[in-house]
Amino acid sequence: MRRTIPLLLAAALAAPITAQVPTPAEHLGFEPGTHRKLANWTQLSAYYARLAQTSPRVTIDTLGSAMKGQPFLMLTITSEQNHARLAELHDVQMRLSDPRRVTGGAAELQRLLDAGRTVVLMTHGIHATEVGGGQMAARLAHRLATSNDPKIREILDNVILLQIPSLNPDGLQWTADWYNQTLGTQHEGTAAPWLYQFYTGHDNNRDWYAFTQNETRLTVEKAHNAWHPQIVHDIHQMGNNGARIFFPPYIDPFEPNVDPAIITGLNQLGAYMAAELTAQGKAGVVINAIYDGFSPARAYMHYHGAVRILSETASARLATPITQSRESMRGGLMYDASTASWNYPLPWTGGEWGLPDIVNYMESGALALLTNAAKNRRYWLENFWNINRRAVDGWASWPAAWVIPADQPNTSGLSYALNILTTGMVEVHRATASLTAEGRSFAAGTYVIPMKQPYASFAQTLLQVQRYPDLREYPGGPPIRPYDVTAHTLPLLMDFQAVPVARWTGAPPALSPPIPVEPRRFALPPALSGRNAPRIAYLKSWQESMEGGWTRWVFDQHGMRYDTIKDARVRAGNLRRDYDVLVIQSQSAASIRNGYAPGSMPEQYTGGMGEAGVAAVKAFVEQGGRLITMEAATDFAIDVLGLPVKSAVAGLRPQDFYVPGSLLRLDLDASHPLASGYGASTSAWYWDDSRAFEVSGETVRVVARYGAGNPLQSGWILGQDRLAGKPAMLEARVGQGSVVLFGFQPNYRAQSVATWPLLFNALAPPLRQ
Repeated sequence: MRRTIPLLLAAALAAPITAQVPTPAEHLGFEPGTHRKLANWTQLSAYYARLAQTSPRVTIDTLGSAMKGQPFLMLTITSEQNHARLAELHDVQMRLSDPRRVTGGAAELQRLLDAGRTVVLMTHGIHATEVGGGQMAARLAHRLATSNDPKIREILDNVILLQIPSLNPDGLQWTADWYNQTLGTQHEGTAAPWLYQFYTGHDNNRDWYAFTQNETRLTVEKAHNAWHPQIVHDIHQMGNNGARIFFPPYIDPFEPNVDPAIITGLNQLGAYMAAELTAQGKAGVVINAIYDGFSPARAYMHYHGAVRILSETASARLATPITQSRESMRGGLMYDASTASWNYPLPWTGGEWGLPDIVNYMESGALALLTNAAKNRRYWLENFWNINRRAVDGWASWPAAWVIPADQPNTSGLSYALNILTTGMVEVHRATASLTAEGRSFAAGTYVIPMKQPYASFAQTLLQVQRYPDLREYPGGPPIRPYDVTAHTLPLLMDFQAVPVARWTGAPPALSPPIPVEPRRFALPPALSGRNAPRIAYLKSWQESMEGGWTRWVFDQHGMRYDTIKDARVRAGNLRRDYDVLVIQSQSAASIRNGYAPGSMPEQYTGGMGEAGVAAVKAFVEQGGRLITMEAATDFAIDVLGLPVKSAVAGLRPQDFYVPGSLLRLDLDASHPLASGYGASTSAWYWDDSRAFEVSGETVRVVARYGAGNPLQSGWILGQDRLAGKPAMLEARVGQGSVVLFGFQPNYRAQSVATWPLLFNALAPPLRQ
């Protein structure tokens, strides 16, 4: 494999190779995991270059650049002997990942199993404010690069570790620099007042099937797909009022297309890690709590033969320690942090907690995982082979194939979905002649996905409809909340048709070889380009929501012209002079008005738009501008503009009404200009911040309603009657201008292509006079 180093590391590599591998403390000036000390990415990336330069156990790859330009690195760490035959070991791994490539029968399989090594991908610090992982990575890499302890040698001899020391190097740099700038002030330990991944913030670990961000694509294409690891360790931090560290098993439900051997494999590995830490006397280790195994948005590897070990360590205030009393401990789903139980046998009793503890717990967990991977090398390789063999044989619950017509009107949605599938190594073919299936005729060129292939489970989970189980805390009681969302059906999200073929009648159709990775094709509507394009302002406050960041990504992918404006520009007034449209993504009315409270942040980041800004927004609309608000921000528009609108579902108990991230049918008023280009219905995304409306008065027109009866298309809903038929999207005339209210999220994680045209239509008001 070709090794590349970015220019910013050139100085570190210019020095001659020395026999002495530097310690992190020698390079950084402090030991990683020290109270009130954070190394930034510039310092850490230079250290990894020195480590690779001086240790024969370490090589370094620059996989590409993060979204804002920081180098995205991967270390390959294994014994000197394994490095000498790395190409051979890679070939073994590739053959085990696809049983169709093992043509020599049982003898060849046994040779591969004898020769192979457990491949572990370990990723650190995707969430930049979870600072421990990015600091621990340097300590762990140094230990593996230098130690001759028999336990470390066993790991090196039996494991190939692919270590990505930061999944978010831009955010690591920003967070460390912010912390060091505020150190010793009243703002020490606060998070920086901007999204710590430029577009997605905390949602960057919900991108593991859409592949929108550079960091995700580099990890998937150049680590996952390049090596097909058996084990992935995803190192995180969580809140600090419960357990000190979490390992799997996960709680129910699991997504039904995850192979059972993946589930049992991660169960035993997570329990092993918990046992190791508890044996070391580390209190507060919990398993089988908090996190479920349902959403593929967090678990690409579960559909590619690997187990995902999520570890979550309790946080401090970045690198600033905290002190907790036992009475303040609360716990979470499926355990009580103040009480010993089978899955939490040694409670943490309180005291000081800080970065040294976080890094120590993380490093102990990582070493426990690597020890298991080494000692059970043969198990991990055989389990991996059998998972992939079952996929190639096909599951009884899967169709024979999926058929996707090529001549569909939503070319953006279709290309996006094909990009996802082909990036995920699903083998997608083109029919070389017309075919008939499920009583329908399909033209030549139709896309066909046979379901006897290694990564068929990835295709199945993304193309089928989800039916999330009705899980309650007790019969008739509140729902057990999913950790993330309950729907991920690409045909509904992206507005295309995919047909499952239960079985072929007669011979299967003639197919082309698998197509290469399909590029995404986004086309900006003509009304939003050219000389007469509307002048669009997007409000990017110091409390910008992740939905806002995702919207900026969509705007940028389409090449849309827009300005990001801060609260100060709104307060200055006269918005109509410069803009035709003002967009406010989902953000609470209080946050829009007030922002950070005085004293909670440096003064330049506090205050929101204030009353001057509220008056300016009202004047903007009255003078002919269009205000677009979404979900929680609709409360702000309703209040500021005095609209005769209220929520239809506010204040309901979760057992009476609950939609935890689901796809609903949306019925449209085809005569309304904002519904131009649609038929009678489409699919809309609804979750916690979404809204359904009650409308009175003639100044407000309903553009769309949630479907009558049961509007659920994919996911989970309780109390559907509270939502069915209710207004979901409104337009109101105010003075010379208008306001558009989206009760649903028209741009869910940059995936809801089905409702992008509604947003684009709203962005294109009549030409200014």
